[in-house]
Amino acid sequence: MIEEKTESAKVIEEAKQKQVEAASTTPTMHIKVYSPFKVYFDEIGESISAINATGPFDILPRHHNFMTLLSPCEIIIRSFKREEKIRISGGLMHVKADRVTVFLDI
Repeated sequence: MIEEKTESAKVIEEAKQKQVEAASTTPTMHIKVYSPFKVYFDEIGESISAINATGPFDILPRHHNFMTLLSPCEIIIRSFKREEKIRISGGLMHVKADRVTVFLDI
């Protein structure tokens, strides 16, 4: 029984190590989503998805400089830890040098 726990602990440790290695080699960007009175998200992420007047789009690391008005939608932010969804009624997105800033309630 103790050997089984030790073996499963080794497997878990190896999986965590692989996740850390993948995170260190995966390109990332800083994503901040906020309104005048609340910060909804302010962390490193892998991608962000939203909708503008031309339709749905994704922003990934190393994206060209970009600015757009956002339509009412659900922003989806993917990071190593989780996927977070934020329902918005509109906003402004600014992308520059692996930094994504979303201004809401403007």
